[in-house]
Amino acid sequence: MPPDDPKFLHKRGKALENEFFRRQDESQRLRLREKEELGERRAALKQIAVVTDDATIDRILDLGITAETWAAVSLVPLVEVAWANGQIEEAERRSVLAAAEANGVTPGSASYEILDDWLAHRPDGRLMAAWSAYIARLGADLSPAEKHALRDELMGRARHVAEAAGGFLGLGNKISTEERVILEELEKAFKR
Repeated sequence: MPPDDPKFLHKRGKALENEFFRRQDESQRLRLREKEELGERRAALKQIAVVTDDATIDRILDLGITAETWAAVSLVPLVEVAWANGQIEEAERRSVLAAAEANGVTPGSASYEILDDWLAHRPDGRLMAAWSAYIARLGADLSPAEKHALRDELMGRARHVAEAAGGFLGLGNKISTEERVILEELEKAFKR
């Protein structure tokens, strides 16, 4: 069929049209897949994060924080408080594990395995230093209200661990001097 034949032109035109729509469909499928993946990451982070509104969650995701990362961020203060006295009491361990499970960290997950190791063997000071630097950086990217909500949630959980095994026969001050020092260090990370 010669190139100037109307049937040839029609076939070529149809082929170009099909290619155009194939590429459009492919591009649209890619956008839908990316949107779906973002939705899944957003839902996973919402399950365990302190804040749950979409705009804040999206900002946290944009910073490269995932549900797995968030688990570590939220557990370091609890581990540090639990180890404040040089050993972890069973009530403190239960408190840390309960908080972790409430945040979606379940037995068998990678985050749970790391936590279990931290509870069995005291992490060195680099963990706390890394957490403090991370929180300071994260806090710089959050609004004052978001930073306040994050601080209140994490500090509340840390205090709960500190109170888990303190006091004598359930009376008196439940937070030891060592635990108070750790709580003050945690609080300072939010002020940087």
